[in-house]
Amino acid sequence: MISKPVERVDDELRKFLDDMCATMYAAPGIGLAAVQVRVLKRAVVIDVSRDEEARAPMHFINPEITWVSDELSTYDEGCLSIPEIYEEVERPSRCRVNFLDYEGAEQEMECEGLLSTCIQHEVDHLNGILFLDHLSRLKRDRITKKFIKARRLESTG
Repeated sequence: MISKPVERVDDELRKFLDDMCATMYAAPGIGLAAVQVRVLKRAVVIDVSRDEEARAPMHFINPEITWVSDELSTYDEGCLSIPEIYEEVERPSRCRVNFLDYEGAEQEMECEGLLSTCIQHEVDHLNGILFLDHLSRLKRDRITKKFIKARRLESTG
């Protein structure tokens, strides 16, 4: 499902973003798109700070990736929507994203490394794409079978 643009940034949206951060930290994860909590709004929260660092949540409202590098990097990606499944995904190592921030101000950010991978992963969610869609058909089929089997065992156990 493709998420709809956010019409305005207000206290209600900020409360929702705060709730999304709490959900992301509890998971634990480093990124969460609104669609993952069944809200079809173009909103993303990310925090790629390390465990020993203070939390540094970032809020991306109506994010749009406007440029990606030719250089690629590979990360072992996982997803809160598909628990306990991790696979290497190759994506552009850098990207530029335009968005509205927590206060509703227009921003542009150049991202690299893990942040670049994470924002691309979360914007994919807003566009109805999962990280599995970046894998070969063989890997995707293997993961799908494994996921279905785990769910079947959960429901009978």
